[in-house]
Amino acid sequence: MLENQFRPTVFAEANNHISSKKGYMVRSDPNISSSSAASSDADDFANRNSSFSGYDPNRLSGDCSPMMMSPWNQTSPFAKSPWSNFSETGPQNVPQSGLIGSLVREEGHIYSLAAKNDLLYTGSDSKNIRVWKDMQEFSAFKSNSGLVKAIIISGDKIFTGHQDGKVRVWKFNPKNPSVHKRVGTMPTFFDIFKASIRPRNYVEVKSKRTALWIKHTDAISCLSMNQEKGLLYSASWDRTFKVWKVENSKCIESVKAHDDAVNSVVSSIDGIVYTGSADGTVKVWTREHKGKVIKHNLTQTLLSQECAVTALAVNASGSVLYCGSSDGLVNFWELEKQFSHGGVLKGHKLAVLCLAAAGNLVFSGSADKTICVWRKEGGVHTCLSVLSGHTGPVKCLAVEEDKGSSAGGEKKWVVYSGSLDKSVKVWSVSETAPELGLGQHKVGDYNWDSVPPPKY
Repeated sequence: MLENQFRPTVFAEANNHISSKKGYMVRSDPNISSSSAASSDADDFANRNSSFSGYDPNRLSGDCSPMMMSPWNQTSPFAKSPWSNFSETGPQNVPQSGLIGSLVREEGHIYSLAAKNDLLYTGSDSKNIRVWKDMQEFSAFKSNSGLVKAIIISGDKIFTGHQDGKVRVWKFNPKNPSVHKRVGTMPTFFDIFKASIRPRNYVEVKSKRTALWIKHTDAISCLSMNQEKGLLYSASWDRTFKVWKVENSKCIESVKAHDDAVNSVVSSIDGIVYTGSADGTVKVWTREHKGKVIKHNLTQTLLSQECAVTALAVNASGSVLYCGSSDGLVNFWELEKQFSHGGVLKGHKLAVLCLAAAGNLVFSGSADKTICVWRKEGGVHTCLSVLSGHTGPVKCLAVEEDKGSSAGGEKKWVVYSGSLDKSVKVWSVSETAPELGLGQHKVGDYNWDSVPPPKY
């Protein structure tokens, strides 16, 4: 059964960094409660004027802003959502969402998920990374760094990105998969020591402050893996993305990518890498190999808008890029048509916080507590269903194929959604589910250049 009772809640941290070029920035310490943050900053906010810069080079992720003014709590400035006729208790007269169950540990908001081979890894603002199997807790291991912002699985290794700007590497015991051991940190202590000897390895990160280029100087927001080349990409609020060689845990390149926090990085086919930022841009990078040297070159900027880019996802073939924003919209581009803009998916009232693509489906999770399921057919995206049941913003998504579905001809997916309500919900979603008939978005039916900037 779905949870039909919702309670108004203000959340102090949302992992993605949002700033407005003409407004103020929202970024807060997850260890500060929403009530204390709001009270301590109320007077300060009242004295700020409208010319406050969206990017402050002296700002770190521990700085907080008034919670009640957060963009997470603002409605979209755009056309009325097709779901606005539904009550707060969830959609009426629509197909069942396929909720299988909920995984709840009252220890913190869920910020990251990763699923592989029927195992689900969850990261939160506690020190624990939990492993689930068959809807039951299977294992857990502890990271002293606290907030786990990103998880990615590659082979027998698990990579986690943290608030402290480090990537930690874990490995499970083949004889006992419930036992996990930390096998490294990126960058390694030895690499930091070795690099610190040479002055040329220091770069300016803000006014009168330098740091080693191999280290992130702010929170890691996202991880992405290129299995073919053995490369791990980490995006950070320090405005860079870094490239790591997995086999030796070395940072081989640091790219100053954006003018504000990088919220998402995705490695795709043919050496293409996408980044999305709080500065409102989506950029395309191509990987170039010169001997043993790897370099990423900026080739195109797909989007430049006032509101923050909060999430990116690429479909399995790498032919379509999806971009979620703090205005509640999902833009998409088609690689086969030289990155032509395909259209806009409008299904959320508040910011899109996460995206995932699987098969012909795209999933968008939002601060409005719902997940929209979209099916792509040619140049048309149709909303199949709205998954409703969380009582807080949906922060992260993971999708696995339902292995028992192919026998019957109907392809199904198991979708995991992590929320700031401290729970993970598990859904069963079919690619042939009945259509809502509420939102078809064809190529060219929406001019995204005409969208007005949001006012926070």
